[in-house]
Amino acid sequence: MQVHRVAAFTENGTGGNPAGVVLADALPDPATMQRIAAEVGYSETAFAALSGDVWLTRYYSPETEVPFCGHATVALGAVLAQEKGPGRYRLSLANGEIEVEASMKDGTGHAILRSLPTRNAPAPEPLVEEALRIFRYTRDELDDSLPPRLMNAGAEHLLLALKTRELLGAMRYDLEEGRTFMLHHGLVTVAFVWREARELFHARNAFASGGVMEDPATGAAAAALAGMLRDRGILTRGELTILQGADMGRPSRIVVRYDLPVGGPVHVSGAAARIG
Repeated sequence: MQVHRVAAFTENGTGGNPAGVVLADALPDPATMQRIAAEVGYSETAFAALSGDVWLTRYYSPETEVPFCGHATVALGAVLAQEKGPGRYRLSLANGEIEVEASMKDGTGHAILRSLPTRNAPAPEPLVEEALRIFRYTRDELDDSLPPRLMNAGAEHLLLALKTRELLGAMRYDLEEGRTFMLHHGLVTVAFVWREARELFHARNAFASGGVMEDPATGAAAAALAGMLRDRGILTRGELTILQGADMGRPSRIVVRYDLPVGGPVHVSGAAARIG
């Protein structure tokens, strides 16, 4: 079974978030997919098998199945464009159906994924307090213009917005403590952001739930962030840019196009490059 290794959301051909991609005649059993993802060692590996005109798709981190992964979807799109040709591909996930539009240009893959519907809610105060303690922040370091939220575009994330770029760069925590916290509360990541401009954010995503300290680029959280901003009326329609991974030495660029209606899907796009 061939594993394609692809960096998604690259910035000028470098950086990005590595993902494994497996195209199979039929989806392997869960234990096999979990074993392969652990052997690959990236934050996620996507498995896809064609069934009629839909690709059955599942995502696995080194330690657990993940309901949705944006960067692995972009990586999958790049592999499909190269192996099957440019076009639009329907993907059937464990909790819904999305679409990825994939193409190749000068040897670089490009993909636009249409997310699942979005939703968000205020983060309960005890959850916020626990997160602040684990990640060693204080309440007065949070950006009051973007209060803590639970946000979802296929996977659940806790959003904590910080006042400065320096505070974002200082993000740190204990992996085991973070893992226990995220699994207990059903969080895929804790997303920290700093807003540089109206539609420009810097982000760091702790991913202890999957056994990984941090993701260099998190398409699922980017989709959830854009959806939350739109659904709350902070932004109505346009294009959001999220820069991530610089603190890990893997600069990444995620672009999210969003429009009405409230709660509808958003479109996440990025470039992808083969590894090795």
